[in-house]
Amino acid sequence: MSLDLAFVRSQFPALADGFAYFDNAGGSLVLRSVADRISEYLLTTSVQTGASYEHSRRASERLMEARAKIALLVGASRPEEIVLGPSTTVLAQFLARAMEGSLEPGDEIVVTNFDHESNIGPWRALEKRGVVIKEWTIDRDSYEIDLDTLDRLMSDRTKLVAVTHASNILGTINPVKEIAQRVHERGAQIVVDAVAYAPHRAVDVKDLDVDYYIFSFYKTYGPHFAVMYGKYDRLLELDGLYHYFYGREKVPMKLEPGNTNYELAWGSAGIVDYIDKLGGGGGDRASIDRAFAGIAAHEAMIGEKLLAYLRDRNDIRIVGRRDSGADRRVPTIAFNVEGRDSAEIVRAVDKDRIGIRFGDFHSRRLIEYLGLADNNGVVRVSMVHYNTPEEVDRLIGSLDRAMS
Repeated sequence: MSLDLAFVRSQFPALADGFAYFDNAGGSLVLRSVADRISEYLLTTSVQTGASYEHSRRASERLMEARAKIALLVGASRPEEIVLGPSTTVLAQFLARAMEGSLEPGDEIVVTNFDHESNIGPWRALEKRGVVIKEWTIDRDSYEIDLDTLDRLMSDRTKLVAVTHASNILGTINPVKEIAQRVHERGAQIVVDAVAYAPHRAVDVKDLDVDYYIFSFYKTYGPHFAVMYGKYDRLLELDGLYHYFYGREKVPMKLEPGNTNYELAWGSAGIVDYIDKLGGGGGDRASIDRAFAGIAAHEAMIGEKLLAYLRDRNDIRIVGRRDSGADRRVPTIAFNVEGRDSAEIVRAVDKDRIGIRFGDFHSRRLIEYLGLADNNGVVRVSMVHYNTPEEVDRLIGSLDRAMS
């Protein structure tokens, strides 16, 4: 299905001022419906859950409804598999803490050098408990990963593999389903950072067969909030992070110390309503899949428009795949300009009321490994489905002037 861009853009009030926003991997714009739901919750239901009086019962029902909607969005089997928290960074740290009791000295965790630090640092911190950290690296020239290398890294002591679904620098979509299969064949678990993937493609955690899957709503058209899916049996095994009387069976609340943020949970459910409406309605997975099929096709088109321009210049190095295939990359596009500082390019583009960014984007290990840390890292243009071909043309014109 094709996207109704007029409808799409009408749902994001911040687009009305004419600014071209291409910093979406840093944080997308927020849906009007999400903001309305947060406001309405705060003004009508801002009470503690769990009591017997009417308003508290309503608050409890809304929190469960929000979990159910988010479960539908990611393809979870039940709302109890949805853990909510402030950010992907915090949820990954919570998960690492909750797994500590099941790890022994000599157990192994495989991390990558191509993830955001959120899915590297919490696991490397477990070295202090005697956990052995192994690193899965990317090829410097092709920017591709080798699954056979992962096989060689794993052993009978490997307990976990931490990997990203899509790189927030390279834009590459990694074959998570196949990775999960290989990990499980070795008796280990897998945790996936999907922050750079979830805004662009439909997520089906059952089909992927992942153990844990984390992403942030503030990069998926919602508030500064996040979700961690976990297989129910896996969540039961984890240590609790809440009060001592929250037993192992109290899932997911034992992993939400201090309680989750009710109004942001209720607001985030508005993302699901929007995606459902974009897919024609129905409130089911088919509608979500239709919506993201349209999103993927549109994003591949506008991504190719920018990539074609970059490929035609002999002074630009595209950092990542040079094609726009929807099954291979998301429209997060990083590049360097020969002999130029990335900050200089970006600040020149700022003047045209176009938002792009420079730096390492908290994927510092990858940027350093690729030898791109000098000159303020890379220039990154990160598009989503509300961006238009006309906005890309504006960006190309601005880049031309900045690089002349």
